[in-house]
Amino acid sequence: MTPAARLSAAIEIIDFIQAGGAAEKALTNWARRSRFAGSKDRAAVRDHVFDALRCKRSFACLGGAQTGRGIILGLLRSQGIDPQEMFTGVGHAPEPINEAEINHSASPQGNTALDCPDWIAPALQSSLGDDFAAVCHALQKRAPLFLRVNTKKTSRKAAADALASEGISTRAHELSATALEVTENPRRVHLSDAYKDGRIELQDAASQAVVDFIPLKPDSRVLDYCCGGGGKILAMAARIDADFYAHDTNSERMKDLPDRASRAGVNITIIECDALETAATFDFIVCDVPCSGSGAWRRSPAAKWSFDQGKLDDLCRTQADILARAAGLVTADGVLAYCTCSLLDVENINQIAGFLAAHPDWKCSSQTRLTPLDGGDGFFCALLTRK
Repeated sequence: MTPAARLSAAIEIIDFIQAGGAAEKALTNWARRSRFAGSKDRAAVRDHVFDALRCKRSFACLGGAQTGRGIILGLLRSQGIDPQEMFTGVGHAPEPINEAEINHSASPQGNTALDCPDWIAPALQSSLGDDFAAVCHALQKRAPLFLRVNTKKTSRKAAADALASEGISTRAHELSATALEVTENPRRVHLSDAYKDGRIELQDAASQAVVDFIPLKPDSRVLDYCCGGGGKILAMAARIDADFYAHDTNSERMKDLPDRASRAGVNITIIECDALETAATFDFIVCDVPCSGSGAWRRSPAAKWSFDQGKLDDLCRTQADILARAAGLVTADGVLAYCTCSLLDVENINQIAGFLAAHPDWKCSSQTRLTPLDGGDGFFCALLTRK
């Protein structure tokens, strides 16, 4: 595919997403229809689509329309490229730009320049304070690719050396002693021996830092209450010898966990919903609750534009319910860790305040917050214990 043909494909995919389609589904459907597209073509189209989604509002302003065509026009203009060089209509290139598009001139301002939805901007600004604009700008850029070194099997240096031998360059990251940031050939990671034999896993550095923050103890009972794919429980199991249990209301999310645990060389017991009520109590419970994901919007940029106040209100109710339920499963001297990948106070410190008001026998012993300005995604974690 030519560079211009790749832009045409991106326009088609963005239009599908703008009509309500899921980004990953749109990309998958296009790839299935486009057998002629090689791996480099698919990667380039994917990059165009996600770059456009991160900056959809400002690019639409620059391009003059909230369409795939307008957004890609804006992308080119943001890069200092004259769209007429690519929109030629030749071969599979986009149709030539018309007079209105040529004469369109606009400069994004305010929330448009920050690619921040107006409705959530006040809450984000209140939560982030002086960092609001800088965090919004960070969310406009591609997220780094981070790896977690499985210290059950290797050291960070040995993992980095093994990856380097396969042409994958990395550097240690300060957020966690197990974190490596990939600096060259990120798309080779899944093919590497270190990945295949469980010496490394893909995990954001801030997510690793949150796991480091939880004061696990040997031979304790640890439950990941909202396990999802299992990134955090795998990281915890690599840290310390204990009894690890995984639970999620949607067990389908955990379907790959047994294979991942086997590859990592750790033991994790899955507890189904009907068995949780009769399970014994746990010394540590980690609740990585469903949230807005605002701290990770640069990884899932379409979520930023489909999110709304109603969804946020529903999530806040779910978060409070999970905290209350999990608290009843913690031993008398145990720890309840509440985590989100959200930047919003309403999902973070406000939830903790609400829980403590309803449970006066509990206290918050410690908390931490990270934003994309720290290098990884945005995360919040609070440690709750009984008084």
